[in-house]
Amino acid sequence: MIRKRSLVRRTAAVAAAGAALFVLAACGGDESGTAGHGGHGAASATPSASASASASAGKHNPADVAFAKGMIPHHRQAVEMADLAPGRAGSAEVRKLAADIEKAQAPEIRALSGWLTSWGEEVPAAGAMDHSAHGMGGMMTDEEMSGLGDASGRAFDTAFLELMIKHHEGAVEMARTERADGSHGPATKMAGEIIASQSAEIERMRKLLGED
Repeated sequence: MIRKRSLVRRTAAVAAAGAALFVLAACGGDESGTAGHGGHGAASATPSASASASASAGKHNPADVAFAKGMIPHHRQAVEMADLAPGRAGSAEVRKLAADIEKAQAPEIRALSGWLTSWGEEVPAAGAMDHSAHGMGGMMTDEEMSGLGDASGRAFDTAFLELMIKHHEGAVEMARTERADGSHGPATKMAGEIIASQSAEIERMRKLLGED
């Protein structure tokens, strides 16, 4: 009888120990489950960190804003000048140059406008050019634009090339300022491309004028 009771007690003790182990294992499972959720939390923090890094890479400063706001009307005027060439230019080379200018600068206007919008800045309105900007950055005055529009043949070619050289020189200077002072990677990259492409076009125009 004593042996039987002892056996029952031992069996109960083993069962209790087994239950305790089960509870501990379950708790351990919960803890690792919590750690797992923590892992998910860390994983969800990764995109946030990436977003922060992306935001940092895309940061801009006042020089970038000034570059975009200045270059948009500058490019628009170049495109307006180029639009005159098909019906007025006497030289096929001048018509080709004008087409190349429009092809290069129209997409840049869209990119510059997109940056300003994403920065919460106002995009300069088309046709709302600040008259105080005329003559600055190589911008044409109203009289110069009017004279160009009235010219044709060789007179147009000469006026177009001379005015566009001055216009391009202004754009190159603006782009150099952006390269020196800007912080928005895509904007400084565009500025570098403007310096290279428009400097090459200046040389091309000088050759057409017979200056080189």
